Amino acid sequence: MARRPELEKADETSAALEQFAEMVRVAEMTAPSRKRVLAAISDMKEALLQLERNIDPIRLPDAFFDPSEPRLIGHFVALALLSQERLPLGAITPFYGSGVYAIYYRGPADIYAPISGTETPIYVGKADPPTGAKTVVEQETRLFSRLNEHRKNIEKVAGIDLKDFECRALAVQSGYQAAAENHLIRLFWPIWNNETKILFGIGKHGDAASTRANNKSPWDTIHPGRAWAAGNPEAKSTESIRSEVAEHFRTKPIFRTTEDIFNAFAEGIRQADRFDPDREKEMEEKPGDPE
Repeated sequence: MARRPELEKADETSAALEQFAEMVRVAEMTAPSRKRVLAAISDMKEALLQLERNIDPIRLPDAFFDPSEPRLIGHFVALALLSQERLPLGAITPFYGSGVYAIYYRGPADIYAPISGTETPIYVGKADPPTGAKTVVEQETRLFSRLNEHRKNIEKVAGIDLKDFECRALAVQSGYQAAAENHLIRLFWPIWNNETKILFGIGKHGDAASTRANNKSPWDTIHPGRAWAAGNPEAKSTESIRSEVAEHFRTKPIFRTTEDIFNAFAEGIRQADRFDPDREKEMEEKPGDPE
């Protein structure tokens, strides 16, 4: 009985791949040649994976929940933070722990009017634990210290009042704070965060004597008062910064209620746990734990 043609072709292709592999192993390739061969191998790998998916009669799931996925961990830690009670920033007292935090504005400054009193934070951040910290006590008071530093900076400057600021804080197991901070920044794009590239600088420390010529941060331009920044030249004018802030609030989503946030989280989780066949293949290829 004659073999089916697809089986014969599979054998021929397998043999051709063996010949190709042997040729590549013994070849003395130049750098450009090696680059082209690697690109060809990558294309073949993708084509074979796609073929495997196409002929498998059982479809892949739409979603695959992996609790160890860093993006999902970031989602859940951030969600836990936003479930905490908002407290006056000026009233915080020392507590143990490192982790993540969010600062909110609810005052009358016109520049922040679009987010004043909403669930959109003006700043989010993380406090890293000491190396090797495993318990909340070993994490020391890193989270409190970071918030307290922001409190002191706000007290020093003009245009804002400490009584108009609230915060949320969450101590987390060491190692999870970075993923949570990244998610919070991508969700809210807080106007004071460096990543937003508009009104950054609250976390900047006084310049050393050798770097006094550094430009003043936008935050110090809008909120003068820190003595060490007083003599520095402005990188951008007040008018330019205000214009950028207004445009930011026009183009970025503003979360007015916790319901808005939870809806965004749900959508984010749906995106994060979309099944990725390539990632699943990589996990299958990883060696198991030694017995």
